[in-house]
Amino acid sequence: MPNYLIFLKSRYKSIFKATGDVLLALSILIFALSILTLLMKEFNMFYPFFSTFLISFGISLLMKFFTRKDKYDFLNIQDAVMIIFLVWTSAIVISSLPFIFSGLLNFTQAIFESTSGWTTTGLSMFLDVESLPKIILLWRSIIQYIGGAGFALIMVVTAGAMGAGLYQAEGRTDNLVPNLKDSTKLIGTIYISWALIGIAAIYFFTDLNFFESLNQTFTALATGGFSTNNASIGGFNSVPLEIIIMVLMIMGGTGFGVHYAGILLIKNSYKTFKDLRNKKIDKLEFRDRIKREPFLKNPEPKLMLYILVFSFILVTLFSTIKIFNGWDSIRHSAFQVISSLTGTGFASTSLLNWNPFGIFFLTILMILGGMMDSTSGGLKLYRVYIAFKMIIIEIQSYFKPQGVKFHFELYKGVSKKEIGLESLKNVLSIFTMYFIVYFIGVFVLVSHGYNLQDSLFEYASALSAVGLSVGITTPDAPSGVLWIEIFGMYLGRLEFYAIIFALMKLFKDIKDIIKWER
Repeated sequence: MPNYLIFLKSRYKSIFKATGDVLLALSILIFALSILTLLMKEFNMFYPFFSTFLISFGISLLMKFFTRKDKYDFLNIQDAVMIIFLVWTSAIVISSLPFIFSGLLNFTQAIFESTSGWTTTGLSMFLDVESLPKIILLWRSIIQYIGGAGFALIMVVTAGAMGAGLYQAEGRTDNLVPNLKDSTKLIGTIYISWALIGIAAIYFFTDLNFFESLNQTFTALATGGFSTNNASIGGFNSVPLEIIIMVLMIMGGTGFGVHYAGILLIKNSYKTFKDLRNKKIDKLEFRDRIKREPFLKNPEPKLMLYILVFSFILVTLFSTIKIFNGWDSIRHSAFQVISSLTGTGFASTSLLNWNPFGIFFLTILMILGGMMDSTSGGLKLYRVYIAFKMIIIEIQSYFKPQGVKFHFELYKGVSKKEIGLESLKNVLSIFTMYFIVYFIGVFVLVSHGYNLQDSLFEYASALSAVGLSVGITTPDAPSGVLWIEIFGMYLGRLEFYAIIFALMKLFKDIKDIIKWER
């Protein structure tokens, strides 16, 4: 066998070993849920979950058996995209099995529901979630919560340095501290801490029980949008709940690097204030220290705040004020604007009676998305900022000598980034891929007879992993509509290139194997 094929075999062993480890962890989770069905006295749900566990566990054991003598190598980016492709695809298919085995959904519907869960989209095939078994509701919330964090975090923590390429391949770039494994542990701590805060806040300050509090928190923080109420958050008719959910949605739509920068701001501000009080520094030094904090130099939080305030004013004045009374128009505008921009997809009211301006504006917000390295989808505010900065620099360059290069510095999380032509190229390529897929999806929806406005809204919701709907996405929707939305959710969550590179590598490797075998 040629050396290249030996090398290829060793690489795929590492790929299958890593994939098997993640599927084993997923199997353990499914087994725990199958036991939970008995504790919750939902005995008819034991078979669907236990059967799923056996299948998942069997696949993971096979992968580990054939790679049992192999050790992890450091993953390069090519290997990482293959693992991302295999893990996400396998997890989506396996996670759909409880829906199928329980008879609740057919194959297409189950794949749709599972994809919507893992990608934190929130579009659903269930019309009456309140009649579903509790274990199914919990399963939907869990896959959204894990999907929001991403398998990359799990892999880096469990596999150490070999997961670095995997972390990057899943579209994440924030290193909170120099060590990647420590960074992911810190991200996990932030993510879990906000979940605990959210559960406690909803449980103690609203009328929701613990089960409802847990589910709403998981899906709000993951910017997922699955709810235990048929009318989403609006069905609870609770202003305190809506306020807590809005905070959780913003936290979920905030990049983990920005979270960490915020923690450092609080910590360092306390220390600086203590020095000021003890007269170790004067007021001028106090202000200078605060101004140097990375959080205050990050453009994304400011951009998100500006967009939210501006959007809230416009949506209220030109849309909701014409539908609701004064207080309700403010309440629903704030909630839906935050839900759209962060990509959560929770609804405080039905969108079916909104005017075209409101629907169009929410569509724009869904396309923009939340911050980089958050649980949100969409183009991401970091990229949007770079694109607008490029336009400003291009205009300014007209008045400057020729030959001035595109270059500036930008804070991202706690670190300063050099933004040059390479960064701009990456931003524009993502924008291009997004809109190519977006318009293909819209074309398919329109070709099935849906009007253009609704098609633009619905596919932006799918591609940006939002979950708001104007009624196109239903269990009775044509299979072509459901599958184009499945591909949109899948590609949008993994930001296109991970899947494209994985498929290109797979086809190339198969072609090389066939060539050498001949």
